[in-house]
Amino acid sequence: MKVLVTGATGFVGHRLLLLLREKGHEPVVLSRDVDQAWVRLPLHCSVISWNPLAGDPPLKAFEGIEAVVHLAGESVAEGRWTPPRKDKIRRSRIESTRRLVHAMRQASPRPAVFLCASAIGYYGMDPRAEFTETSPSGEGFLAEVCREWEKEAFGAAEAGVRTVVLRIGLVLGDHGGAMARILPPFRAGLGGPLGNGTQWMSWIHRDDLAGLIVHALEHPTVEGGVNAVAPQPVTNAEFTRCLARELRKPAFLPAPASVLRLALGEMSDLLLGSQKVSGQKAVEGGYAFRYPDLESALREVCSHENHLLLTEQWVPRPLDSVFAFFSDARNLEILTPAFLHFKITGVSTESLQKGTVLDYRLSLHGFPVYWQSTITEFEKGRFFTDVQTRGPYAYWRHTHDFFEKEGGTVIRDRAIYRVPFGVPGDVVAHPFVRQDLERIFSYRRKKIIELMGQ
Repeated sequence: MKVLVTGATGFVGHRLLLLLREKGHEPVVLSRDVDQAWVRLPLHCSVISWNPLAGDPPLKAFEGIEAVVHLAGESVAEGRWTPPRKDKIRRSRIESTRRLVHAMRQASPRPAVFLCASAIGYYGMDPRAEFTETSPSGEGFLAEVCREWEKEAFGAAEAGVRTVVLRIGLVLGDHGGAMARILPPFRAGLGGPLGNGTQWMSWIHRDDLAGLIVHALEHPTVEGGVNAVAPQPVTNAEFTRCLARELRKPAFLPAPASVLRLALGEMSDLLLGSQKVSGQKAVEGGYAFRYPDLESALREVCSHENHLLLTEQWVPRPLDSVFAFFSDARNLEILTPAFLHFKITGVSTESLQKGTVLDYRLSLHGFPVYWQSTITEFEKGRFFTDVQTRGPYAYWRHTHDFFEKEGGTVIRDRAIYRVPFGVPGDVVAHPFVRQDLERIFSYRRKKIIELMGQ
C-alpha cells in the first residue's frame, strides 16, 4: 500500500514510517521543509513540499496513493495557551485537515482510507466518567478544537473515503513527547505526583500507537472514532509510583495544583484534568497491544538512556564505488561543514579495517575538540562502525550501512549517542547538540548529492 503521511518527522511519525516499511508499505511524506525532513526521516522515501497554512497539497502527491495518515499539528504542550498560541494550535489542526480533505476529494482515484489524529481532549475532563467512543464531546479549549478538527476529517467520509479518527491519549516513548519532560526530574530523583495525584491518565506506548495506525489502515472494518489508549488507564499517583520503581529513584516531591496553574495557566488542564478513557473498541477491532499495562510500557521507555539519529539517502551509484568512497578516511573532510574546522590528524592503518584508530581535530562553537574513534566492526561492501574512544560525547557509536536498491545504493547512518554531564547535560545541552547534528548531516546530504547525484 502506498501511504501519504503528514507529521512524519515528529515523535509518532518517525516510528510509523519504520513500521510501514517493516509491513511492506511504501510511505510518501508531505513536509513544510523538505531539506530538514530528509535529515529527520528514518528512511529513504519520497518527500513532497506542503505548507498546510498556505493552501492545498499538490494533487501530484496523491498519485497512486491508497491511504492518507494525517499527524501534523502544533504541539499543545510547548508553552502557555495565550490567545495567539491557541489560534496557532487551532489553525494547525483544523485548516490543515480541511485542505488535506479538499485535495483528497479532487484526487482521481481517491485514496481508499483516511486516518486523522485527534485527541482524548475531545471528551473534556470529568473525574467521575469513563469515556467511550459514544461519549459526547466535552467543554473547554481542547474539546472545542477536537470537535472542529474531527468535523473536517469526516468530510472525507462524506466523499466515500473510509475515515478513521484516532483520539490519542498520553503517548509514552523514549526521548520525545511528554516523557521528554517527565523523565529528567524523575531520573534526578526529583519527581512526584501532580496535584493530588487522583486524576486519571489514559496513555498509549508509541509503538502501539504506530501499530494501531497500521492496523486501522489494513483492516477495512475499522472506521469512525477510535480511542488510541491502552486498556489499563491509571491515576497520576499510580503512574508516579510505577515510573519511580522502574528508575529505582525516589518520587516524593509533589507539584501542587496551585503552583502548576500559576505557572502554566489554562495549559495546566493537561496535567491536572482527569480522563479515564476506554480502549475497548481497539481491542474488539482486533488490535493486540504490545504494551497493555503501564509497567511493561515504562520499562521499555526507561531502558533507553542514549539518543538515536537514524537517516537514509539514496544515490544513483553502484554499491562498490559508494562503499569505497565512504571507507576512505580522507573523504571525511570533504563531507564535513567548514564551521567545524575538521581535520584528520592520524589514521593507524592505510585503509579502514576493524581496529583502525582515527584521530581528528575540530572546533565546536569556537572550542577546540580532539576526537579519537576506533573502527569496531568492518565488513567490506556492507557496513562499518566507529566508536568514540576520546571526545565530546559521553558515548558515541556510528554505524554506516550500505545496500543496493532501485539500481543505486542506500546509505544508512545510525548514530547512538549520549551527551555528557548526565541529566543536567541532557536537559540543557541535548537540544543544541541535536540541532548541530542535523546541520552536519544536512550539509553532508547536500554534498553527497553534489558528488554522486540524486
